[in-house]
Amino acid sequence: MKRSLSGIFAALLIATNAYSADLAPAEPIPEQPPEVTVSEATGWYLRGDVGYAFTDLRGARYFQGSNSNEVDFDRADLDDAWTVGGGVGYQINSYLRTDLTFDYLTQADFKGSTVGQCGFPLVDCTSSDRSSLTAYTLLANAYVDLGTYGYVTPYVGAGIGGSYVKWKNLRNVACADDGSFCDDQVTHGGKGNWRFTYALMAGASIDVTCNVKADVGYRYLHIDGGNMFGYAENGGPGRDKGLSVHEARVGARYLFGGCAQASYEPPPEIPLQPAVYK
Repeated sequence: MKRSLSGIFAALLIATNAYSADLAPAEPIPEQPPEVTVSEATGWYLRGDVGYAFTDLRGARYFQGSNSNEVDFDRADLDDAWTVGGGVGYQINSYLRTDLTFDYLTQADFKGSTVGQCGFPLVDCTSSDRSSLTAYTLLANAYVDLGTYGYVTPYVGAGIGGSYVKWKNLRNVACADDGSFCDDQVTHGGKGNWRFTYALMAGASIDVTCNVKADVGYRYLHIDGGNMFGYAENGGPGRDKGLSVHEARVGARYLFGGCAQASYEPPPEIPLQPAVYK
């Protein structure tokens, strides 16, 4: 009897061990990576720029002797100048932004000359004319960013607005072509007025930090013509035919909220699967 009970107990123990061996360990659910919400770069920004301006005066005209005799300057040249400005803008999305800018064109010296007659008796003369101008430009601009390649984002843009062009007094001295004499200097009062202006831009933004971008680019300004100087001693008034300004520019933009971290959602609790029977 004892041998029978011992045999039954041994058989049960062996069966229990075999059953336990058939139980596979619980397999955890694979951990999913954290969900990250990436926000598009949008928001307000400030900008500042400086540039070197190659200024081109498209010509000038004046009344000579009477109001019915308007003639062109034989020579009308402007020296190069500098520009400095700033603005505020909004990054609409990764491809479109817009801003309002205000720029100052530093003094550009004007050198001109005209030919005519002077003295008594009248002889052929050449008048040497000197003046200078400054300009303030207010523009509303829009840009298309053409995708980001590493840290560089090329762009194109256009703007529309106005420029206040201020001419200083024009001083001219007429001298006989044979060098025999020169008339006294005549001063014409300078004029200033607002003119329609448009701009075309191209360049590239360079990521410096998460909210600072350097900007290197080119801007073309087309400024309409307007009043240049007034009447004095049977000469004038005069007007210029407008300016074409080619600018090489560098600047920076500061984007508010550009360093905002992407939102993070922690993964849910990972439940264990029930034991698997083989």
